[in-house]
Amino acid sequence: MKRTILRLPAVKSESGLSRSTIYLRVSQGLWTKPVSLGARAVGWPSDEVEAINAARIAGDEEGVDSCTPPPGVAAGPDNVKGP
Repeated sequence: MKRTILRLPAVKSESGLSRSTIYLRVSQGLWTKPVSLGARAVGWPSDEVEAINAARIAGDEEGVDSCTPPPGVAAGPDNVKGP
């Protein structure tokens, strides 16, 4: 699988979520943080977006809400929902 960076329009299309919902989930630790591509550009690794979508499709909302990081993303206080 080729790793690519998806810009916001592609992430919105892939996830079905709005811009505000994506950034709300990022701030809540329920979505991976974007990667900086420059001074005014960000994107998300395609495999991370796919992993989140796969969990949603599988009905694993608990896994998505607890923000179990996708492969390649280190677990840490910013990525894990508290008790």
